[in-house]
Amino acid sequence: MLVDLLRQLSDLLESEPDHPNLTRLSPPAYLDDAEADAAYQLLAGEELRTSHQRAIAAVTESLGRDRLTEDDLWAWVQSLNSVRLVVGTRLDISEDDHGPTFRSAGDPGDRPLWAVYDFTTLLQHDIVDALSR
Repeated sequence: MLVDLLRQLSDLLESEPDHPNLTRLSPPAYLDDAEADAAYQLLAGEELRTSHQRAIAAVTESLGRDRLTEDDLWAWVQSLNSVRLVVGTRLDISEDDHGPTFRSAGDPGDRPLWAVYDFTTLLQHDIVDALSR
């Protein structure tokens, strides 16, 4: 499942870098100046996409290993966070959403997305915990 999610994210980054679901992967740098922000996005956008693609490749390459390096784990954190941000965008999650109460009120068709969001959140938490030791 994780390989498929990362492949989908990689494909979307490559084929549709301006897709609305990717909005949170390149947040605005200048909230009050649309022109400056557009220039920044043009300048930094490719670098951000390349960084995401490198992290995805590192995760994919590390999947069969018995041990992961600290760099591998940071690539996992970055990739999992990217998946979470895209899924969170699809689910329209905001800072005001607090778990199951919100989820049960949502569209039942969104349950698989919530499962992905929860899984990647828990996995990311465990990796960050391992990095902090």
